[in-house]
Amino acid sequence: MHRPPTAEAEAAEELAAVRPALLPRFTAELPGARAAVLTRLWRALAHEPLPWVTGRSHGAYGLTLRLWDGRTLHGPHADPYATSACVTGVRLGRERYADPARLTAALGVPHASAFAAELAGSVASLALSRAGADHSKEWPARDWEWEQRVVDGHPFHPNCRSRPGFSVAEQLAYGPEHRPVVELGTVAVPADECLVSGEWPDELRGGGELLVPVHPWQAAHVLAGRPCVPWRPAHPLMSLRTLALPGGAHVKTALSTRLTSSVRDISEYSVRAAAPLSSLAADLAARTGGLLHVTRTLGAVTARSPDLAALLRESPEVYARAGERVLPVAALATTALPDSPSWLAAFARLALTVGLGLLDLGVALEAHGQNLLVVLSADGTPRRLVYRDLADIRISPARLARHGIAPPALTGRLVTDDETVLRRKLFGSLVAGALAGTAGSRPALGAALAAAVTGLPDTPDLRALCEDPLPAKALSLMRLSPGTPGDLWAALPNPLVLEYDRSDQ
Repeated sequence: MHRPPTAEAEAAEELAAVRPALLPRFTAELPGARAAVLTRLWRALAHEPLPWVTGRSHGAYGLTLRLWDGRTLHGPHADPYATSACVTGVRLGRERYADPARLTAALGVPHASAFAAELAGSVASLALSRAGADHSKEWPARDWEWEQRVVDGHPFHPNCRSRPGFSVAEQLAYGPEHRPVVELGTVAVPADECLVSGEWPDELRGGGELLVPVHPWQAAHVLAGRPCVPWRPAHPLMSLRTLALPGGAHVKTALSTRLTSSVRDISEYSVRAAAPLSSLAADLAARTGGLLHVTRTLGAVTARSPDLAALLRESPEVYARAGERVLPVAALATTALPDSPSWLAAFARLALTVGLGLLDLGVALEAHGQNLLVVLSADGTPRRLVYRDLADIRISPARLARHGIAPPALTGRLVTDDETVLRRKLFGSLVAGALAGTAGSRPALGAALAAAVTGLPDTPDLRALCEDPLPAKALSLMRLSPGTPGDLWAALPNPLVLEYDRSDQ
């Protein structure tokens, strides 16, 4: 019986045609890529509220899941905060699975086929990313070089490198880990057909038209037929759709494809909110005693379409002083830093001081390892934080008013007084995301948090962080629930609670 080629085989065939010298490294990286994606998937199976997992039991030799159809799934204990764990196989019934896509397909649960295809693509793309990676530990000189160090993508999402719609050639041409220079283009749109927030630069105006920066993938696949004129070379950042202009601003482009979990277009709502959000963020950052900077949104524009829009932001580099470096938290693991509990505790204390302080004022940051950056001194000491991309924060008018701060004139998804929503946004991104990814294990994270929270203001938010289960996005459940809008959540064991079971050993 003829079987269709796998994502790995298809990627290998394309790579042999476009960059044959990289093929041996790609092939060598495939087993590790399968294990990396399987590790993330097993974490999800162990900890997310999947409706078809009816029970979980921990034993001396690992974790066993009972499935709704009577089958069992067995694998190693799963620390929900581990980043260096490596799961090379799990058993469904009597059969061992090392391939996360094959395992997902064999589970046979609703929407498993589509998710399995995404996982297969994630494995192939991750192997390609690792094949082309630069593993130097030297400190880069420019901001985009830090971003190019983050090869594996999201530390906990099985779709860590899922790039549907991108050929191998396009991944090599646009993926930051491959260190390309990308030629941005512009599409001219009559000014009276555009919505502008903030200041749109003169360089991108002319003849009654606004020039909207466009990613070349978007120009080829989504805006085909619209004239796109070459504009400026730029360096792609971690999000792939945001690029750094040499010596200048960062450009966030629309990229209408699903990367990891989300479709990366830019809504009219985001453009409309850009200027008032930037103003609010500057006000709140000024109240942190110099511990936080927020990159300003210089201007935003949309041609009344999420597929044709762009934002211009400050580079985080403008907040670095002589001898300092600014890098995304996700890149911390890629360079030589002090390997000590005291360093991690100092970083956690800085992050929690800022995050909880802003939450008390009325803003919950989505402070994951991509949006949150840290300013390091020449010896690696964490000094200050920089935050970028305000498009998915949450704002509490009631909390702002309590502190005498006028809420921005916004409605919609960004605005809520629901404490659960606000805490999930911050704790899920900062603690279960950025800090967990940096710590690398539950014991290390727990120790850092225990040292960091000592002496922080005693607020209901701090008590919730210390006492309640830790919220984290149920990333795999969300991919298996395409008809359910919004975020879905898992409740992870609190790393500050000393009593923990065998799953952490």
